[in-house]
Amino acid sequence: MATFRLQGSRTLAVDLNGDAVRAKNGSMVAYDGRMTFKKMTGGGDGLRGMVTRRLTGEQMAVMQVTGKGTCYFADRASEISLVSLHGDKLYVEASNLLCTDGGLRTGTTFTGLRGGASGNGLFTTTVEGTGQVAIMSDGSAVALRVSPQYPLFVDPGAYIAHQGDLRQHLQSGVNFRTLIGEGSGEAFQIRFEGEGIVYVQPSERNTLGGDL
Repeated sequence: MATFRLQGSRTLAVDLNGDAVRAKNGSMVAYDGRMTFKKMTGGGDGLRGMVTRRLTGEQMAVMQVTGKGTCYFADRASEISLVSLHGDKLYVEASNLLCTDGGLRTGTTFTGLRGGASGNGLFTTTVEGTGQVAIMSDGSAVALRVSPQYPLFVDPGAYIAHQGDLRQHLQSGVNFRTLIGEGSGEAFQIRFEGEGIVYVQPSERNTLGGDL
C-alpha cells in the first residue's frame, strides 16, 4: 500500500513500491524513481465515476500513477489534509479531492441540491475501503465532530467532506450571512445529524449555496 505523507501543508508526498495511486490530473509537481502514468476520464465505475459533475456536464480528469519511488502532488497551493479509511466511506466534493490510494473504490452519490452555480453537492464523490485519501481546502481544514446530542450546521460553500453515520438535510430559512444582515433572498444551510466527522474550510466556494 502506498505511503502518504505531507511535505509542509501544501505538498503531498506519496511513496510507491510497485503499487498505484489515483490523483487529480496535472497535480503532480515532481517525482523520483520509475513511474508510469495513465490518464483516466469520463463516467463509469472506479475513480472515473467521480468525474462528471452532473449539473454542468463538467468533466474532471484523473491520472493513475504506478511505480517505485516518490511522487509529489500539489494543486494551486491548496492546504492538504490526510484522511485514513478503515473499511468505511468518505463523502467528498470532487473539487476537493487530490489523491486516493489505488485500492480504494470510488463513485458518486446523489446528496441533494447544495449549491446552485457550480453544481456543488448534487453529486458527491464517495471513496470507500481501506487506505489513505488526500483532500484539499482553501485554508486549513477543520474536522468537526457530530454527535447525536449535537447536530452540526454548515454553510454549503464551506463544506468539504464527511464520514461516519451521518444524515444531511438542506435547511432553508436562515444562513450565516442573513444572521449578520448580509444575505438576500432565500438562504440555505446543511444540517448534519448522527455520529461522525465533517470537514470544513475557512473560505467559501463561489456558489449560490447560501442564496438560491
